[in-house]
Amino acid sequence: MHHRPAVEVRDLFYAYPDGTPALRGVDLVVEEGESVGIVGPNGAGKSTLLLHLNGILSGRGEVKIFGLPVARENLREIRRRVGLVFQDPDDQLFSPTVFDDVAFGPLNMGLSREEVAEAVDRALREVGLKGLERKSAFHLSFGQKKRAAIATVLSMNPDLLVLDEPSSNLDPRARRELSELLQGMRITKIVVTHDLPFVFENCERVLVMDQGRVVADGDVFSILSDEELLKAHGLELPYGFYPLHRERSGRNTEGNRKPDGASPQWGKGDKA
Repeated sequence: MHHRPAVEVRDLFYAYPDGTPALRGVDLVVEEGESVGIVGPNGAGKSTLLLHLNGILSGRGEVKIFGLPVARENLREIRRRVGLVFQDPDDQLFSPTVFDDVAFGPLNMGLSREEVAEAVDRALREVGLKGLERKSAFHLSFGQKKRAAIATVLSMNPDLLVLDEPSSNLDPRARRELSELLQGMRITKIVVTHDLPFVFENCERVLVMDQGRVVADGDVFSILSDEELLKAHGLELPYGFYPLHRERSGRNTEGNRKPDGASPQWGKGDKA
């Protein structure tokens, strides 16, 4: 069966109000079901690109979501289908309780009280926060806030999940829990991050952006094992982390999970 791409971006240009170019002719296609990482140095245009996917920003060029142009007349449907999770969860958590935060989107869609309650229950169960409905987001841990922010978009039943720096400022346990959560979601995902191991854990494909352009696009192993490419665009893997080493250790690329709960393996130089 033929499926339309989840995301189509054609020749997209954008400049900030002061005239600074942010995107310089970006072309991008993401197929339904893909998990795609976008990496690059600060100022590469990564987050600016994400904000075009649900119409927060509008540049010159073409952007389509599941075949629907991102245009004013389509924004309501686009924003239902694209779940955008910001880097700082406090940007999405502003209501008195977690329930109210997660219910905000469904209420604005006009769902009934019963439908809203079902949507909130489903989203909180999916992110592992069931039972915290009446708690204030201000009293959650930072990792819980990240998951609550994801729940605020999952309650809208999106077709595309877009995350900006999801692992930033998380402690190791919270980072692992978030990674496992994302690995279990069978939904099209785009992840912008500087955390290259996180990309390796969660994405099959990686784009490198620099100076407002896509400068490389390939499978996660090819991109993250290309030291010259990474160095040329201000990217570095943590010391001792080699994706080819982990590939040999048995990573299940089809399911984005390590088999039988095996822990990641870290090499110390053997890349042959």
